[in-house]
Amino acid sequence: MPIFLPELGPSLSFPALSEALTEPDGLLAMGGDLSPARLLAAYQQGIFPWFCQGDPILWWSPSVRALFEPGQLQFNRTLRKQHRRMAYQFSVNKAFRQVVASCAAPRTKQSDTWIVPQMQQAYYQLHLQGHAHSIEVWQHEQLVGGLYGLTIGQLFCGESMFNRQPGTARLALIALQQQLQRFEGGWIDCQLPNDYLQQLGVQSMMRADFVSLLQKLAAKPMDRACWHAQSLLVSDD
Repeated sequence: MPIFLPELGPSLSFPALSEALTEPDGLLAMGGDLSPARLLAAYQQGIFPWFCQGDPILWWSPSVRALFEPGQLQFNRTLRKQHRRMAYQFSVNKAFRQVVASCAAPRTKQSDTWIVPQMQQAYYQLHLQGHAHSIEVWQHEQLVGGLYGLTIGQLFCGESMFNRQPGTARLALIALQQQLQRFEGGWIDCQLPNDYLQQLGVQSMMRADFVSLLQKLAAKPMDRACWHAQSLLVSDD
């Protein structure tokens, strides 16, 4: 059984990652809270929360992680044509709450969401503290795609993304990676492999290797200028 974490008290410790279950894969602990301090302590160890409305908070460290390496995300011919034809605009941290709400909205094949109100509020608090960030894709001042996550050093820990037009989530990922690389970053953690990410060429990494990479990137602070609210120029060359 996973260990129950106290909701109150000064301790923010988690069980050793070796104690994570194999079924369901990666379940490590239950309970606790979503305070900024606990969330940061979790991500610094390769742990993230994921649960549904009505469930206790569940903390995970899966045996295999999904990551994009710096420079891996590229335009293909179809996406390049769409980018030029639709004349999208891009920004960072100009509509964080709107992006999170859009990621939480019901989808065609998914009526419920794990981005419950308490999760939305928790990541907004991280945003106010300068840890959580969003990438927006706009068309004629309408938000048509985007993503959000948080940074641990030079690692961007992606949480969720959304499309309102085909390809705009992928465009947001490319915009994110280009922005990270302007400031000597570029690694993007996507938590769990899925069919969509695999179509984009996401890499699988075993937990121990991921933690080793995380420790290296966590020790390299990202220039704060990366996350100033600003418009982004996205190159498709």
